Amino acid sequence: MALLVVPLVLATVVGVAVLWPDGDLEISGPGVDVQRGTAHVLDIGECRQDRPGCRSARVDLLSGPGAPGEAEALLPYGERAPEVVPGDRIIVSYAEQAPEGEQYAFQDFDRGPPLLALTVIFALGVLALSRWRGIGALAGLAYSLVLIAVFTLPAIMEGSPPLAVAVVTAAAIMLVTLYLSHGFDLRSSVAMLGTLIALVVIGGIGWVFTTVGHFTGLVDEGSQYISGIATQVDLRGLLLAGLVIGALGVLDDVTVTQTWAVWELADVDPDATARSLFVRAMRIGRSHVASTVNTLVLAYVGATLPLMLVFSALSLPFGIAVSQEVVAQEVVRGLVGGLGIIAAVPVTTGIAALVAGRLVRERTTAPEPSHRA
Repeated sequence: MALLVVPLVLATVVGVAVLWPDGDLEISGPGVDVQRGTAHVLDIGECRQDRPGCRSARVDLLSGPGAPGEAEALLPYGERAPEVVPGDRIIVSYAEQAPEGEQYAFQDFDRGPPLLALTVIFALGVLALSRWRGIGALAGLAYSLVLIAVFTLPAIMEGSPPLAVAVVTAAAIMLVTLYLSHGFDLRSSVAMLGTLIALVVIGGIGWVFTTVGHFTGLVDEGSQYISGIATQVDLRGLLLAGLVIGALGVLDDVTVTQTWAVWELADVDPDATARSLFVRAMRIGRSHVASTVNTLVLAYVGATLPLMLVFSALSLPFGIAVSQEVVAQEVVRGLVGGLGIIAAVPVTTGIAALVAGRLVRERTTAPEPSHRA
């Protein structure tokens, strides 16, 4: 295991060092220079401009340009405009070149406080159930998010190959989170190897079918905006990167479960062969695959549900609707992720059966230490 894990660690460190962003990227385009901040709505009134239905809000700036202080912010108006009332916390954009009274404008509601409360509830739930292991899991989650923010996203923005960045990111996340969450032992190493092999399978199959399927990556407003302000970003590679990172969490669950299942079977039956352990653990794995693949596919289907409703309203045939790139990419993500799970279960189970069976036999056949009076 050391011969496998040590090169993986070294390759990951080298990959992070080579792909690490240098921070010299300059981006220009529509909306790049707009600054944003948060504000508290004090009252609502009419706009200074003579526009039917136009509304503005007197806001107390909490962060961003002009904070602390008061300003007038334009509000959206119309039949489907969001309803803003005094007391709301909102996000405002600031355009310095705009005329007086139009520099600040409502962009969205500030959902920071409720999201923070939900995060605290989630963390308390994890700690209540998992206790000390929960601390490691939360630390691993924080590390994953920080790594994506400071390495993955800037590296892709600077033009590094998104698939390579995603694979290095996944390896770096695995090396830390698996050991933090589940301990520094052989079981974690086995789960990590099984996850890595499955990610390679996902990356390879995903590359083949995004190429054969003529995917462009230009399917939503975010991708189109990125293509306008950062032409160096490989949008097809970005699709693959999202596929790899998105599947990592599910693979972690599958490989850890299979590894622990094999270890428990080996502890119960020390005389079991590697083949016997593999066969019995695969019974667990088959059930796990059935439920996990369904969960993964339904998650991607849920992401495209509004679009599927649009296609349904247009009475498009199912085959044509699914062939639309915005839907097809979610189909590819779900199916390729499912294939990765299918590959992860037998691979991880096989490695775990070989290692666990040997360890248990060595422990049970080791001579008892002699005790002298």
